[in-house]
Amino acid sequence: MSADATRTADGRSSWLREHSELGVSLLLLVIGVLVLTDALTMNVDIAQRGPVGPRTVPVVVGSGLLVVAVLLAVDVLRGGRGEAEGGEDIDLSEPSDWRTVLLLGGVFLAFAALIGPLGFPVAGALLFWGSAFALGSRHHDRDPLIAAALSVVTYFAFNNLLGVPLPGGPLMGVL
Repeated sequence: MSADATRTADGRSSWLREHSELGVSLLLLVIGVLVLTDALTMNVDIAQRGPVGPRTVPVVVGSGLLVVAVLLAVDVLRGGRGEAEGGEDIDLSEPSDWRTVLLLGGVFLAFAALIGPLGFPVAGALLFWGSAFALGSRHHDRDPLIAAALSVVTYFAFNNLLGVPLPGGPLMGVL
């Protein structure tokens, strides 16, 4: 690789590093477009009961996401840069902890796969325990009990108090 090509690649890499918040802006833009597309294409004939229907909140949220994405991109391109919070305890010079990220990703995928056959109480307990384990907790006697209690309380709160039905799985008759 020639010296000019190396300098160009380094310059491009440096520019991308200095403007990395544009990735957040792009993500917000994509999510905003998806939310607006979904809201504007939903069938609301039966659910419409007044001037404010089921499309209103998604359209407002999607529009807000688009506005924030554009404002963030303009700010970043003008030289604006996010500052770390004063109490933030992250050392940006340290490499990413990919083991934790992959463990959490696996826990979430396992939850998505198991919620149907096992129901929320069991899959949720595995989700809460697996997340605690991935984030560094090593209390093998306490964590599963807390995860099970948290999962059952969450199930009851959503299913019985809020009226949001969650799959009960094999425990449907017991709970």
